Amino acid sequence: MAEDTGMERTEPASERRREQAREDGQIARSRELSTLALLLAAGGGLWGMGAGLTEKLSDLMRHGMQMDRALVFDPDQMLLRLKDFSIDMLLAFAPLLFLLIVAGIASTLVLNGWLFSFKPLMPDWSRVDPLKGLARIFSWNGAIEMLKASAKSVVVGGAAIWVVWHNSGAVLSLAAEPLNLGMTHMMHLVGSSFLIMAASMALVVVVDVPFQIWESERKLRMTRQEVRQENKENEGDPQVKAHIRSQQREMARRRMMAEIPKADVVVTNPTHYAVALSYQGGTMRAPRVVAKGAHLLAARIRAIAEEHKVPVLEAPPLARALYRHADLGDEIPAALYTAVAEVLAYVYQLRRRQEEGGPMPQQPELLSVPLSLDPGASAS
Repeated sequence: MAEDTGMERTEPASERRREQAREDGQIARSRELSTLALLLAAGGGLWGMGAGLTEKLSDLMRHGMQMDRALVFDPDQMLLRLKDFSIDMLLAFAPLLFLLIVAGIASTLVLNGWLFSFKPLMPDWSRVDPLKGLARIFSWNGAIEMLKASAKSVVVGGAAIWVVWHNSGAVLSLAAEPLNLGMTHMMHLVGSSFLIMAASMALVVVVDVPFQIWESERKLRMTRQEVRQENKENEGDPQVKAHIRSQQREMARRRMMAEIPKADVVVTNPTHYAVALSYQGGTMRAPRVVAKGAHLLAARIRAIAEEHKVPVLEAPPLARALYRHADLGDEIPAALYTAVAEVLAYVYQLRRRQEEGGPMPQQPELLSVPLSLDPGASAS
């Protein structure tokens, strides 16, 4: 079996591709459904409005045939009369025309909903290419359209022949009927003929609508390469995303380093970890971690702290626990409150000695760090 190159359109269309196709006006269309809707509207309209329309047309013909001699010899008056007659004729047919317009619009909304796009109206010079035109005629779609046209001609044409044959006697009898009654009877015959042809057209629509939906979905299918490319565009190039993450980490590191000179103390391992703590009694509920790092970053934190005279305290269990269980910017865990309080008390004694003098405070030892929070203790 040949290796799949990914160029076959085997993948269903993505939501983005569907939206782009809809914006371009590439949607499922069924001319047969529109034809059916117009036939039903015309037949139903003539059947239901036949009597009223006949009466209006009779009045128009009667009024139009009545004119005096002065009107005949006045061209301006004749033009005005023609204008009025045309407007009255349009108003008489307005309900039927409105019904046809509604049916035409509704038939397009059934398949795709409301869509308004100018792109299908833009000139496409490939459509006037005779070679491409011949290719479309002799293509698979051309064969399907020819088959549909043949089937439609047979079904609808057969229904029309049956209607004419079945109603031939009624059509001939119209000449013997009074004018108003004959026109009303004619409207009913035309309306019923339209409805019968619409019923035959429904057989074509039942086949055409599912086919048009399937054909539209087939054209929107994507290759695996297109799917991968779209996912890459939606999610971003991995290299670009990695570069952005790297820059974000660098910016965060710079902000973290800028907070070290403001810290109260830096707790170290002494070489593996370094965690800088800050506590402001009026604004903070508990001490917060303003910087932390391991290995080289820990060394950098210690160097900045020493440069800005921030106290550095070696407390390996506490440093390990803070590094593992407190994120940057978070408050320290409640289980470490006692140990950190001892450290801060030592820091405050150092500050008082620097301001007032006195003996060197004793550095805290054996801080109360729970074994469950100390990674070094659990590892041992």
